Amino acid sequence: MTTAARRERLRSLLRTAGLDGLLVTDLVNVRYLTGFTGSNGALLLAAADDAHSRFGTDSRYTIQSAAEVPDLEPVVERSTALALAGLAAALGVRRLGYESDAVTVDARRALDAATDAELVRAPGLVARLRVVKDDTEIATLRRACAIADTALTDLLAAGGVRAGRTEREIALDLDFRMRGLGADGPSFDSIVAAGANSAIPHHSPTGTAVQPGDLLKLDFGALVAGYHSDMTRTLVLGRAADWQRELYDLVHRAQAAGCAAVEAGVPTADVDAASRNVIAAAGLGDRFLHGLGHGVGLVIHEAPALSAASKDVLEAGMAVTVEPGVYLADRGGVRIEDTLVVREGDRPDPLTAFPKELLEV
Repeated sequence: MTTAARRERLRSLLRTAGLDGLLVTDLVNVRYLTGFTGSNGALLLAAADDAHSRFGTDSRYTIQSAAEVPDLEPVVERSTALALAGLAAALGVRRLGYESDAVTVDARRALDAATDAELVRAPGLVARLRVVKDDTEIATLRRACAIADTALTDLLAAGGVRAGRTEREIALDLDFRMRGLGADGPSFDSIVAAGANSAIPHHSPTGTAVQPGDLLKLDFGALVAGYHSDMTRTLVLGRAADWQRELYDLVHRAQAAGCAAVEAGVPTADVDAASRNVIAAAGLGDRFLHGLGHGVGLVIHEAPALSAASKDVLEAGMAVTVEPGVYLADRGGVRIEDTLVVREGDRPDPLTAFPKELLEV
């Protein structure tokens, strides 16, 4: 799907909302609708057509934006959003929606002063489109996941996980390998957590050295063309103890149950319950410390939420993670995570492929 097609889909939402246009200032949404990747950009999308719409940026990005956004008339101003708001009425946009979830109170006041249009709060309209991925997005996510898979395979084959190496060294090695395979960078700060640190869900890598007998949790992803992959695997350095095998088997079964529940039309709270019930039945429900998963795309954590409190419902084309974990303080933790695409009336399409059997390295 082209960015022009995405803008056309958004226009139908604007008309339904009774809006003549939308001022898009969230840079993620600007990228989704135009392809622009710079740090200062905005879009005035008219409900009428692209001829009455304008893309705005500043003079640093005139060459870049001409290549990335060739199909919209540009406005070059440092105060991009204000300049576009000032043009709205003249372009026939009398009721102008704005992303109130991305605009500060002071910015709203400045917009009021800059435009003759009526400003209308319109949060979440673009996010409503972004939650279901088109074929181009899924292909990009698949590539990002494949890079992460290969990076971990290569890291292990090269002996990159071994006693004496620090969490920070392993994380940097993994990031370097993803870049070497074509990633623009890591999706987020890679998590490498050894021994007792693996019981901390979002541990930041330190100078802690990996020791024989440690659980080693690796949560990481590759960033490709703005899209994020996300995967977690937990290994054991050397021979696994009985308690580690039992813990791993429990999380493995819970993850399988969650993946099996992923289907269009299913409430995300039910998917969370499918995994959580497996862990609760083993008496460790209070050690599953977070929601089951989340959407992934241009943002690493985006809608839908897979959690007990979520009201979201899965739709075909959503890309989501399933990542149950059990964390035993001062001992260690296990998390297993995959990224999946929801399919209509069918099993989900897994984008991450690295094996999930317990590895003893």
